[in-house]
Amino acid sequence: MDYQMAVSFLLLVFSLLLSLQLQATAEDVFVGVNIGTDLSVMPHPTQVVALLKAQQIRHVRLYDADGGMLMALANTGIQVMVTVPNEQLLGIGQSNSTAANWVNHNVIAHYPATNITSISVGSEVLTTLPNAAKILVNALKYIHSALVASNLDHQIKVSTPLSSSIILDSFPPSQAFFNASLDSVIVPLLGFLQSTNSFLMLNVYPYYDYMQSDGFILLDYALLKPLPSNKEAVDSNTLLRYTNVFDAMVDAAYFAMASLNFTNIPIIVSETGWPSKGGSNEPDATLENANTYNSNLIRHVLNKTGTPKHPGIAVSTYIYELYNEDLKPGPISEKNWGLFDANGKPIYILHLTGSGLVLANDTANPTYCAAKEGADPKMLQAALDWACGPGRVDCSALLQGQPCYEPDNVMAHATYAFNTYYHQMGKASGSCDFNGVAAVTTTNPSHGSCSFSESVGRNGTMANITAPSMNSTNADSSATAFGYNILSCAVMMVGALLWSSIWL
Repeated sequence: MDYQMAVSFLLLVFSLLLSLQLQATAEDVFVGVNIGTDLSVMPHPTQVVALLKAQQIRHVRLYDADGGMLMALANTGIQVMVTVPNEQLLGIGQSNSTAANWVNHNVIAHYPATNITSISVGSEVLTTLPNAAKILVNALKYIHSALVASNLDHQIKVSTPLSSSIILDSFPPSQAFFNASLDSVIVPLLGFLQSTNSFLMLNVYPYYDYMQSDGFILLDYALLKPLPSNKEAVDSNTLLRYTNVFDAMVDAAYFAMASLNFTNIPIIVSETGWPSKGGSNEPDATLENANTYNSNLIRHVLNKTGTPKHPGIAVSTYIYELYNEDLKPGPISEKNWGLFDANGKPIYILHLTGSGLVLANDTANPTYCAAKEGADPKMLQAALDWACGPGRVDCSALLQGQPCYEPDNVMAHATYAFNTYYHQMGKASGSCDFNGVAAVTTTNPSHGSCSFSESVGRNGTMANITAPSMNSTNADSSATAFGYNILSCAVMMVGALLWSSIWL
């Protein structure tokens, strides 16, 4: 093979690699949730995790690094973003050793059992804590250095959430730019994100953009509702058409970065949502609008449509937030951004029919999986054995002395195992069959001390179960590993071919 052929093959291989990387990026898209703690009665961490599992939520962002929460998240596979609180930022930004201690105590002590994948250094620091702006990039670098020292810098990314309000002249998106007074921080910040292969974290709130627009922004445009073509907003410079505020703000951030010559930093939306209740001066903070926004948002993100500037490149997003926070100061709306109340009851039922398992939060009408009356006992026993074995159901509650041991018969024990497996699998079609000996029912099979809530665990509590899922991190990891294996093989092959071409 001559040199020209070898170069052609090299180009082919890197084309394949690029395709694989883009595919992996698309597959990795997710919708996660923020978990605030300003509640008068905050659920126990195990209850929080049980709700996450029941809702198939695989990505969460914490506003701190609470040890109890991180322990409850251990061995669940849920990907976790921890946060350096703003009040700790000055100390970390001024001391490498303080940053190292923080990482040792809040990350390394829990990793890898708890799947910590990113660290948020502060939150909206440039707009809420301007005195700390000058040490923000130092804090990022010190936290990253601590990860490098522990060989975790490739597994755990470091970034900081920015408010979209620092992007000026945001429509049309093509003319957007960052507030120039912040350039002394923004430029080194973007340089850090680029050099560490991290992402820009952006808080996007179409609700506030709509409220502050004096009628210029249509409600449907803010809510991601389908618009007729004559209602779409057109960027006169690029002729790109925008059907919602969310996409326009994300593209404004892309264009603002490009104006500073940063064109390859991906964006993750670290906060977005819509309040379900407001005061008399907030007429559009309603249950219906909150439901519409979040339902449309989830479909939009998971459909991987991307934005007009970057079609097909989906923007992973964290919804604000899991719980209503009744202790939040400020207007009524501030307390009502949650998807659930403190008891885990949905504030509203998302309109997500046919869009997958993530946040399918219809817990108002629970269903269960039970053994069929009259089923062959031998077939029930075989199905029970499978569920407690290869099916990975924790059947310890069926042991003698445990709450679901009585009645000690195959029908009752099988129902427990079948129901647990059914909820492990997110009530997926076919997960309650077991060769014809099980069926879905709306009748709660609870009896005595054995409580069947949405999924049953030891002592009748909701179980922390790690189950196979279409959205599982295992699948993501496999896809990533496949891409890296292809790369390794390709590089070795190209190297051999180029080496051969020199001597032939």
